[in-house]
Amino acid sequence: MVFYLPESSDGELNLDDLTPKQTVRELDKYVVGQKEAKRAVAVALRNRMRRLKLPPEMADEVAPKNIIMIGPTGVGKTEIARRLARLSNSPFIKVEASKFTEVGYVGRDVESMVRDLVEIGVDMVREEKLYEIQDKAEENAEERLLDLLLPPIRPVATVPIVDVESSDAEDFEGPRPPKENKATREKLRDQLREGKLDHRNVEVDVRERMFPSFEVVSGAGVEEMDINLKDMLPGIFGGRTRKREMKVPEALEYLLQEEEQKLVDPEQVARLAVERAEQSGIIFIDEMDKVAGREGGHGPDVSREGVQRDLLPIVEGTSVSTKYGMVRTDHILFVAAGAFHVSKPSDLIPELQGRFPIRVELSSLTHEDFVRILREPRNALLKQYRALLATEGLELDFTDDAVESIATYSMTVNERTENIGARRLHTIMEKVLDDLLFEAPELAQKTWSIDGEYVKKMLDEIAKDDDLSRYIL
Repeated sequence: MVFYLPESSDGELNLDDLTPKQTVRELDKYVVGQKEAKRAVAVALRNRMRRLKLPPEMADEVAPKNIIMIGPTGVGKTEIARRLARLSNSPFIKVEASKFTEVGYVGRDVESMVRDLVEIGVDMVREEKLYEIQDKAEENAEERLLDLLLPPIRPVATVPIVDVESSDAEDFEGPRPPKENKATREKLRDQLREGKLDHRNVEVDVRERMFPSFEVVSGAGVEEMDINLKDMLPGIFGGRTRKREMKVPEALEYLLQEEEQKLVDPEQVARLAVERAEQSGIIFIDEMDKVAGREGGHGPDVSREGVQRDLLPIVEGTSVSTKYGMVRTDHILFVAAGAFHVSKPSDLIPELQGRFPIRVELSSLTHEDFVRILREPRNALLKQYRALLATEGLELDFTDDAVESIATYSMTVNERTENIGARRLHTIMEKVLDDLLFEAPELAQKTWSIDGEYVKKMLDEIAKDDDLSRYIL
């Protein structure tokens, strides 16, 4: 897992010093427009930092200001929340409200989102701990591998010898390991690091993994239970080893994993992960509008209001049982999103509405926004395709009129068919570059310039036909 660190002119930027304006600037590097939404999440992030500086009794009383983002698909709702989580190095999970069912129906219960959030927190903390002990683990794994390649000479037991002419005894250690043994070991170490021993095989003691899996059916659904039989019955499960022959690189990787497991304390990881999920976790609930309507008493939507009522205690603060212990949701930040074309936020049950005090509306994308999305973000589509084709030795260039044409076609298709926002650019770009992407490995011409005429040639016939554009673009 890679953690995103914000950049600044003087190096790393401390999260405590990250002002709302700086947060917006960081989000601008990946999301075009939507200033109001960026301001809202920037303030929410800053308030978290402020809460941690309060006295404990006051900090417990400060609830997070949850947010509802209202806007059509493809305008950046999910990306804003995801980038905010990476910026703050917080556990983040995206869920769809329509995937959950109220208690009593078959399907996922709402508490599973908290369990998933804690699992993500565990992975994050474990990665950080592994980074801290990486050098020590690599050193230990290297020493163990060298022991397999050149087993150490065991010293002979000490034997007292009495001199005939003297009653004093002196210790004689017997044959000491030759000095050449140490020199050979260092020579092997150099060869190992240079990759000269990669062809050799070694025998490694591998632990047999025979852990039965258990599932307990509870009222909330099928949940995994943490029954650690390895600790309860160490002689039966996981206690036996067997010899396995493997190449030196594979053996080094296996030994490295074993050393990492020895050096990382799983109980500490779990404790820190639960704390991080409770204090800085972010849950993004998409498709909130799908459960916002009032139920009619029949049909597949009968449980929509029930899902809202199940969500209510999670959002307002409760304790959820996980295999790492109880997790309180009082200070988890919830960001809900939805198009709200048919329903509206006021269709949510009143209790749930009150738990989302901040509402921001995201605007539909304009032609200028499409042009900026193609060019400006760090993960801009044009940059991605240039990098992909550069692996084939092709140098790709897009002229200004080509970018304008791609944006125009995207806007036109969105207006005539379904408006899917910036996601339309992906389908348009794939169609424009279809021939190049397919023939790139065999092309003799290594420099290509995509202009407006080329874009028109690839898209004009399809875009004119409504039926074709619905199915292809």
